[in-house]
Amino acid sequence: MLSISQELVDKIVAHARADHPDEACGVIAGRNDVPERFIPMENAERSPTFYRFDSKEQLRVWNEMDDRDEDPVVIYHSHTATEAYPSRTDIPLAQEPKAHYVLVSTRDETEVEFRSYRILDGVVTEEEVRFLP
Repeated sequence: MLSISQELVDKIVAHARADHPDEACGVIAGRNDVPERFIPMENAERSPTFYRFDSKEQLRVWNEMDDRDEDPVVIYHSHTATEAYPSRTDIPLAQEPKAHYVLVSTRDETEVEFRSYRILDGVVTEEEVRFLP
């Protein structure tokens, strides 16, 4: 189960809506499976159907997390026209076995679709999300 503060959820959703019609992406860093620090990242593809972290930015962010003794607790991105479910192109990108993979759909301007998954060895498992105050 992913337990995450409403403040961090709001930041992810705001980033997804701001980057629409392109997919947004980023990381929430933390310790002991607790998401704490919001890190929006650039979608190097600038695409409405695909995302990829810029390799230099990713290296910088991952080095910074190492320096702060943090992990990528949440790796998030948005889908602009489809449900919040990992696509077949998303699954091979899931290389952090301990991360929660969050997807937000921005296909509906009024409704928030926020879902979390574990992705291990190409197997996608949806998990419950607990929103904390």
